[in-house]
Amino acid sequence: MIYLNDDIAHFDWQAALPLLSEQRREQCLRFKHELGRKTCAAAYLLLCEALRKEYGIDETPVFEYGEHGKPAIVGHPDIHFNLSHCREAAICVVSDKPVGVDIESIHRYSESLARYVMSDDELEKILHAENPALEFTKLWTQKEAVVKLSGHGISNDMKTVLTSFAGDLQTVVTDHYVYSLTKPILL
Repeated sequence: MIYLNDDIAHFDWQAALPLLSEQRREQCLRFKHELGRKTCAAAYLLLCEALRKEYGIDETPVFEYGEHGKPAIVGHPDIHFNLSHCREAAICVVSDKPVGVDIESIHRYSESLARYVMSDDELEKILHAENPALEFTKLWTQKEAVVKLSGHGISNDMKTVLTSFAGDLQTVVTDHYVYSLTKPILL
């Protein structure tokens, strides 16, 4: 299930602090700027809402981290989740199978960065798109969601991420942000 808060501008992160686990509160307060604190708290509260609605879990989740830093909920290895946030929104996805999600604001892009992280076919798609920044953002969220699904994080070879992915990939575009969600195909 997808849980989304796209009203970050009005999110009161200070009021949210007592609702966070001590672990997440510390992580939230490490952000230097208010926007980082807002999105960190908002994403966590979406996870709390999802756990309550989908699994009947009322306690605040505490995370443990895998070898490459992918979080899992202590005591609930059967619940998979992923969090992401951007300037305008925070998103949480929960499932009984591994998932990955990424959300990004649509903004100008750097052609040199695109050349570094996109395959030749992807770069052509971006350069010939009516809105190259939007096309870059769509492809980038797809790549991020795929690497977050595996838990391996961003690698040196981002160009091949999508060509080697054999799962389900969904992308949603709004006026201000794009998000992509991945799930593996299980045989």
